Amino acid sequence: MDTNFSDDFLVKGKFSIKKASTQYKGKLTKEEGEQLLILEKVKLRELQEKLYSDGSKSLLVVLQAMDAAGKDSLIEHVFGGVNPQGCNVTSFKTPNPKEYSHDFLWRHYLALPSKGMIGIFNRSHYESVLVCKVHPEYNLNEKTWKSVKNFDEKFWKNRYDSIKNFEKHLIDNGTTIVKIFLHVSKDEQKKRLLDRINEQEKNWKFSAADLPERALFSKYMDCYEEAINETAKDYAPWYVIPADDKWFARVAAIQIIIDTLEKMDLQYPQLSKEDRKDLEEAKKQLENEK
Repeated sequence: MDTNFSDDFLVKGKFSIKKASTQYKGKLTKEEGEQLLILEKVKLRELQEKLYSDGSKSLLVVLQAMDAAGKDSLIEHVFGGVNPQGCNVTSFKTPNPKEYSHDFLWRHYLALPSKGMIGIFNRSHYESVLVCKVHPEYNLNEKTWKSVKNFDEKFWKNRYDSIKNFEKHLIDNGTTIVKIFLHVSKDEQKKRLLDRINEQEKNWKFSAADLPERALFSKYMDCYEEAINETAKDYAPWYVIPADDKWFARVAAIQIIIDTLEKMDLQYPQLSKEDRKDLEEAKKQLENEK
């Protein structure tokens, strides 16, 4: 690609969400981007096959965004061409009673990709420092704390530390992590929510609960900024992608994922001399069949 989206949107140093654009301002047109996406999907499938055959590493893609930012459609358009046997998508909703009976990371461990696999978290362990920070009373469901007064600066620092330790542990054990925040503007979110109401085939996507959360948009932006600054590490980087144009967000995301896979130094398995000998013998038998 002419533009290195991986480098353009990688969080380096202190991150300011107000300075991060929600709109792509480059020269790539929508038509060029859509054609590029088709070509890149072929490359992604090849790399996924290589990851699967290598079998020693895994990739975890974390997707975070506000409502209507395009996470679901990005997963569909970016990963729609990969072999489903090598890819798992987990959408994390409100924890159920069993999940609340464990620590906040427990359910995320259960969904991690095994070696050779790509795992996609549609929302993730970061909800515990996003929605649960905007609504600290949700943490009381864990039954460890008695009052929202317990959720002080030390509490949130411990949460960030737990997340960083979790991710470092995964990295040390063969999982590469790429974290993507789809940065959508409040105006664009409004437009997409209205589309869900006005277009009958999209009605099912709209939830009345979206509006109270939208009223807290600025609080969520503050929480995203803090979470990204606290957890953007070389071993688990954050990428902030302008998401007002869905077509562009998909192109940028697929390049970031492809670049990440290419850096993993994946190898196809090498056959031993004995295996090669068996392979040649099998070839002779097949060729001599009558």
